Formats: sequence, structure tokens, C-alpha cells
Amino acid sequence: MFAVTSLTLRFETNNLFFSSQMHLTWALALCFLSVVQGAQVCYDRIGCFADTSPYAGTVQRPITKLPWAPEKINTRFLLYTRSNQNSFQTISAITPSSISSSNFRTSRKTRFVIHGFTDSGTSSWLTDICKKLFVIEDVNCIAVDWSGGSRTLYSQASNNVRVVGAEVAYFVKILQSNFAYSPANVHLIGHSLGAHAAGEAGKRQKGIARISGLDPAEPYFQNTPAEVRLDTSDAALVDVIHTDAGPLVPSLGFGMSQVIGHLDFFPNGGVHMPGCPQNIEIPNVNVEDIWNGLGMSQVIGHLDFFPNGGVHMPGCPQNMPEMSNASVDDLLSGKYIFFQGTE
Repeated sequence: MFAVTSLTLRFETNNLFFSSQMHLTWALALCFLSVVQGAQVCYDRIGCFADTSPYAGTVQRPITKLPWAPEKINTRFLLYTRSNQNSFQTISAITPSSISSSNFRTSRKTRFVIHGFTDSGTSSWLTDICKKLFVIEDVNCIAVDWSGGSRTLYSQASNNVRVVGAEVAYFVKILQSNFAYSPANVHLIGHSLGAHAAGEAGKRQKGIARISGLDPAEPYFQNTPAEVRLDTSDAALVDVIHTDAGPLVPSLGFGMSQVIGHLDFFPNGGVHMPGCPQNIEIPNVNVEDIWNGLGMSQVIGHLDFFPNGGVHMPGCPQNMPEMSNASVDDLLSGKYIFFQGTE
């Protein structure tokens, strides 16, 4: 941050008004320089983070905040495998021995599941996704818990994802350096803010095979430069499923409508999922007020992510027909489950 410890100016003039004007001009100039210079924090393992544009001071991101320290966010990596489907093993890249002594196997692909705003890595939907994966493939499934940074003001949480993404990238880096494990075996699955955390990880650790964004969060990310949000440059394949892409105001559509992946799916139009609660309309609302009062677990709508049974959200129907040989009219009616393959 630009700072001035001492500044003395002497004006040899009898014009008090002129002197006051000059002092005001200098004061404004110093304030302006402070804003332009911005602030930066750096951490040994995961690098530096600044609060300058495009991360702050823009129309899309008007509030200036630095991400919290990694110790405060306390990102945890919770490993599930076929051998421990109901109880996780906590593993850490800071302590590689915790990985080698766990059920993690380098012979398997690894899929990270990253939650979103106000959520937690121990929420049931993350373990449900892991269990559905185990039905069709033998993988390392890692739930990324960053609840220490997600349960705060939305403007802060949206910046904390930068540290979360850096932590995921560091984890993949350690897998590569200590275990000869290729990033080409890594698939990141992120919901809401977690989708953008996955994007940050892909920016920092090149070579990741795939990122799947599940209803990536709109506020502070829609129409921002690629370095701020999930983007096609973050992995070899970036696929995105949009399920709550209506406008934030007045419809409380929390998900992005912007096309940001190699493949972007908008099942049932991507705005509202049949059978799920309809968002209420609020004509005048502050973004912080919205996100302080509502979590993201309700906005993903009804999706089946994997073919042998789906991950269902509360309030959505459990037994909808598959799309297989449906007619165009039936597809447009919104009667059918959306399926995505495993690769």
C-alpha cells in the first residue's frame, strides 16, 4: 500500500485561499495514488494476491477486499475412496506423509469436489457425488472444505476463492512433485463459488484435465476478465451446467448466464428447474443482503450428474424420466432429467 509517513509543504504567500487549495490538491492526489497502488499480500506456499483491477474497483467488483490468509480459511482436503465411502481421511499437501499413509492411490484418477458460498465440505451432496462416482469408477474423490472462508459476507467469500484455488493448485503440485502424479489425471468439480475456485486452481497449475462448473456464481464474476472467473484456459476441458441463470435482480438468479466453457449446458433453458422451488422476485435489493440471507445449496435445481442414479437436491422430484428417445416437444416441455457422461 502506498503510504506517506511525513510531508511538509511551505507556501510563501499571503493568499490563504490559494494555500488551502494547494493543500487540498495534494491530499486528493495522495488519496488517488493510494487507491491506484492498492494492496498486496503474499504467502510462501501459494503466492501473492492484490486488490487492484480486475479483482476490485470495477463495475462488476466494486468492493475492494483482499482474500483472507490461508490459515484463517483453513482449506481441508477430505479423501473418500471405495474403501472408505462413509468416512473421510484428512490429507494435506503440507504433510505429504498424510497422503502416502491414506487410501489415496496414484493408479487412480482424482476428482476434487469444491463447495460454494455458505456451504461446507462435509455437506451430504459432496459425499453423494463421491458415492455415485464409486459406482462407475474406482477414483480418489476429495471433498474440498473451505467453510472457514465461505461463511462470511459474499464480497469477502468471492475473494477468498482465490486462496482456495491456490490451495488446490498447491495440492496438485505436491502430487506431481512428490508422487509423480500427472495433473492430466485430475478433474475439478466446483459448485457456485467453488466453480471459480476450480478456475483459479487451473490458472495456477497448468495441465489439469477437466473442470466441471456446476451453476457458477454470477455476482462479482459475470462479464469479468478471464483471469477472475472460470474460463476455457483453466483446463483441457471446461464443461459448465447452468441451472439458475436468471437475472440476479429481480429474480434472484444466482448462477451465470454467460457462456464460459468449452461446453455450456442450459437444461430446461438454464433458468428454472421443473419441480424446484421458484425464486421469489425482489425489485430493489443489495447484493450483500441477498447473499447474507440465502445459501447456494437451494439454487442448483434438479440435475443428475452421473448416469447410474443422480444427486438430488431437497425440494426437487426424485423420479423423472430419462431423455433417451424423447421427442423435441417433450424435451422442450422440461419433463426430463439431464444426464452427463463420466468423461
